[in-house]
Amino acid sequence: MFARIVFIAVALCVFSGNAAAQGWPSKPIRYVVPFPPAGATDITARIMADRISGPLGQPVVVENRPGVAGNVGTDLVAKSPPDGYTILQLTVAQSISATLYAKLNYDLEKDLLPAAMVALVPNVMIVNPSVPAKSVAEFIALAKANPGKINFASSGSGTSIHMSAEMFKMLTGVNIVHIPYKGSGPALADLIGGQVDVMFDNLSSSIGHIRGGKLRALAITSATRYPELPDLPTMQEAGVAGYEATAWFGIVAPKGTPRDIIMRINSEVNKALAQADVKEKLAQQGALARSWTPEQFGDFIHNEIVKWGTVVKASGAKVE
Repeated sequence: MFARIVFIAVALCVFSGNAAAQGWPSKPIRYVVPFPPAGATDITARIMADRISGPLGQPVVVENRPGVAGNVGTDLVAKSPPDGYTILQLTVAQSISATLYAKLNYDLEKDLLPAAMVALVPNVMIVNPSVPAKSVAEFIALAKANPGKINFASSGSGTSIHMSAEMFKMLTGVNIVHIPYKGSGPALADLIGGQVDVMFDNLSSSIGHIRGGKLRALAITSATRYPELPDLPTMQEAGVAGYEATAWFGIVAPKGTPRDIIMRINSEVNKALAQADVKEKLAQQGALARSWTPEQFGDFIHNEIVKWGTVVKASGAKVE
């Protein structure tokens, strides 16, 4: 009798979940962006929201919930009902936060389900033109000859821009000094002005300054070269073995969201990413579209947490 009751209960749960998925969506979907408007995270989310709203038959409404390096918005979604009506724009920042923060109110892998990857955004190693190094090898030699005298800018402690530089330090053994700023904009301004020497910036923010000659690019941080800058070597090609660091964007939902809904989101996002104009809009942000299964995205998130955890530990950075 007990076994029969359990079987019926499980069947009802499955039926209930399938029924909810079949009727989804019947109202607007909240697409939480855990960073302020106008940045690459926000712009990318709005591109996707605009394109998948039509096929889904309901508005996908972007809602900015910034705070604590993206952790405020992430926590909100992790604690939302798992009904498919609240999704999150996940970024590399949360994979760094998983080990950078001593205590978080959510667990990235246990409380959220991967739905769809959207895009990768390479970082780029850039220097002020007054820095004599014309290559990564020359920069390493310069830094080792002047330990503690070269400084690097970041958009803030614990950001992917900061940790990309820490990875460089870890793999090359150079001693360069961190100067954190409140955002990429003021950091870039001081780099252009010569107040700081080097930065590992998101390509989307700096590509215009590179093309305009205000900054010199030494290497791209992705595993492959960037199509818009075909002559710029990757960090690995430049001699830093094992170096790969990218910003990235993807969509996750609260744990317990029905599988059918996860797969519907994945399908519509991948269809959108296959469209030439969407690829072009993303490319304008320095982003490369990536169509993956939820499982591929989940593996990627796990590997990012492990990779950045190693860098966080090596850097000694910690946020209580």
